[in-house]
Amino acid sequence: MTQLRNMVLEELQRRNYSQNTTKIYIRTIWELARHFHRSPEELGPEHIREFQAHLFSEQKLAAQTVAQRTAALRFLFVKTLKRPYMLEHIPFPKTPFRLPIILSQEEVARLIDAAPNLLHRTMLMTLYSTGMRSAELAHLKAADIDKELMQVHIHEGKGKRDRNVPLSPKLLEALRQYWRWMKPVTYVFPGMVKGRRVDVPASAKIVWNACRVAAQRAGITKPVHPHTLRHCYATHLLDAGADLPSIQKLLGHADIRDTTIYLHLSRKHLTSVANPLDEIQVSSSTTVQGRVKRARK
Repeated sequence: MTQLRNMVLEELQRRNYSQNTTKIYIRTIWELARHFHRSPEELGPEHIREFQAHLFSEQKLAAQTVAQRTAALRFLFVKTLKRPYMLEHIPFPKTPFRLPIILSQEEVARLIDAAPNLLHRTMLMTLYSTGMRSAELAHLKAADIDKELMQVHIHEGKGKRDRNVPLSPKLLEALRQYWRWMKPVTYVFPGMVKGRRVDVPASAKIVWNACRVAAQRAGITKPVHPHTLRHCYATHLLDAGADLPSIQKLLGHADIRDTTIYLHLSRKHLTSVANPLDEIQVSSSTTVQGRVKRARK
């Protein structure tokens, strides 16, 4: 099993997969081996079928999570073990299309104002002002804040793609205030080690906690997490008149089809056409004759 793990790691490394993807793939392979008490090299299509069913029926994982596990299984058998015929035996599950939940601009303002400290407040403002992912925020460095060009440099985002986003004057002022208080060295938002603030990237837990606590204090009942503010950033840009290709670049999407989801969320686009009911003439409800019989209990 150790030899197989090293083989998978080598294949992932030479393809330059992200650290997070590597972690998910290795964990999935370990779970597969533990489930059957055998090395994955000894398993076949019937085992994969049983394991995928187990992820849904026993572990109760969401379809999107099972899709991640499926990608790991495909990588193991096709890329590492060189069994291309296994591809047809490892299907991706059908995932439901769900629109993300977003906040109004008024709710975002309440969220930021409800932050309990300057660290959380600045994190929330940065997420909303730049559309960063939580991992990108955690790895943001002081050198990435370009005050001359008024840009924020985001290095090696998803897919190892760099991008620049505008630096809001309001965010710059908030960062200056935060800087005088926190005095960060390398990373804008330093993390914790053994209860002490040190010069390492903040953990995902810290970023998630900033959103959760502020939402509770603001009385917002919608689920709020770091990606919520990314969705708000894109939707509010679209409402303000930004075009999809520009938003695609700001978000770092490789495919513009990922960006078109915000057309479903933009109030401007949803109300830009007349409702067909409002375009026809119907008689007043008071002129409708007859009664509808109520159902008997």
